[in-house]
Amino acid sequence: MRRQRNVKIVATLGPASSDKEMIRALFDAGADVFRLNMSHGEHAEIGERHRIIREIEVETGRPIAILADLQGPKLRVGVFASDDGEELQVGQAFRLDLDEAPGDLTRVQLPHREIFEALEPGSSLLVNDGKIRLKVEKCGADFADCTVKVGGTISNRKGVNVPDVVLPLAALSDKDRKDLEFVCRLGVDWLALSFVQRTADVAEARELAQGRAAILSKIEKPAAVAAFDDILAVSDGIMVARGDLGVELPVQCVPPIQKRLIRKCRMAAKPVIVATQMLESMIDSPMPTRAEVSDVAAAIYEGTDAVMLSAESAAGSFPIEAVRTMNAVALEVESDPTYREVIEASRGGPKQSVADGIVSAAREIAETADIKVICCFSQSGQTASLVARERPGVPIIAMTSRIGTARRMALTWGLHCVKTEEVSRFKEAVVNAARAARTEGFAQPTDQLVVTAGVPFGQSGTTNILRVAPCDERLILPSDPE
Repeated sequence: MRRQRNVKIVATLGPASSDKEMIRALFDAGADVFRLNMSHGEHAEIGERHRIIREIEVETGRPIAILADLQGPKLRVGVFASDDGEELQVGQAFRLDLDEAPGDLTRVQLPHREIFEALEPGSSLLVNDGKIRLKVEKCGADFADCTVKVGGTISNRKGVNVPDVVLPLAALSDKDRKDLEFVCRLGVDWLALSFVQRTADVAEARELAQGRAAILSKIEKPAAVAAFDDILAVSDGIMVARGDLGVELPVQCVPPIQKRLIRKCRMAAKPVIVATQMLESMIDSPMPTRAEVSDVAAAIYEGTDAVMLSAESAAGSFPIEAVRTMNAVALEVESDPTYREVIEASRGGPKQSVADGIVSAAREIAETADIKVICCFSQSGQTASLVARERPGVPIIAMTSRIGTARRMALTWGLHCVKTEEVSRFKEAVVNAARAARTEGFAQPTDQLVVTAGVPFGQSGTTNILRVAPCDERLILPSDPE
């Protein structure tokens, strides 16, 4: 019988993983979703990687999700007269302004008027991933006079974070809008939106996408954490982007935020990815550290839908080993009896609809009786997501006639996605489910399965029927209900 891994693996493609042989090797090692990072690479390179993934999808017969990660606005200081930059000392004064003149030990350009408009005395400015910390003492429309609280070397075009104010900046830059249209025309399944601060950011991306891709909001700013419930409500999925989050917030705040966000996503039946530095040492080493393995395992124990590799698979020396490591950790965690205890203890949330009741009953029946698999027919993906929210102890086959839905669902916990022909009668659906359970290696003819669907077929949000059926279609009798 097939051993199902429930948590999904997202692998970022880049210079170390751009040809077909390597991308296929990453898929064979366990990657379920491929991330195209729009911060790096020309459109031609991105388009070629997309083409290769779709080729592999045809060859393997497995729906593969493609996630395009938009760069978002990049806030950076200007340049210095010295190529080496300047060494800032704790307690000294330092000014940021709009003057284009090269910087020195007393000042440098910050070419973002919007930041000055939002700053207040007492605000913090973090430079170079938080290595330098400045406190605003006095500010105006075109300057901020600061005191250096944490010193260090500041040099050309280092990034700036503003953690404690909501900036009047849209999440989409001009580059992002062009990239969004390009990848939507390519046919990506998910758009990851950077620099989200408010629901309006998500609304703009959704309007531009026009239904061509699902919207995944990256939570990387304190403002997004504060407004998370509202952002989750208007998003199709979430990424816990721990890199910038760990710069803008005290690092000790990130683990409880991660746990809280994962639980809220699960309650909402929306997929969540835990990202950034999961196996960072594997960029240069074939073996991870024990702390990294524990980090990946912790996210899986918490019930995340997916764990993500960034530079490890995009630019590292051991991309295949990194995917294999994640796969091995996931299989080990999910075979631990404690994992099931944790997952079941965290199950909850409102049961307010017929669909909620159907999927809850499907899980209980599957775990009570000798059921090998749950098969759910889902045109929009919502029913399958509700089944996944239950985190059942048996595999889930998500069946749909829409290839776009099958690809998008490949990001969700536990869903083994299968594209099937359209059906018009429930008995047809049961027969197709029985065949898929056997063909995909989840059941034998002597086994039973649970089937959920919505009647009439073809209408989203109509999940209203459940049946326990034999996996031998010859036993699905002509006298059975249609």
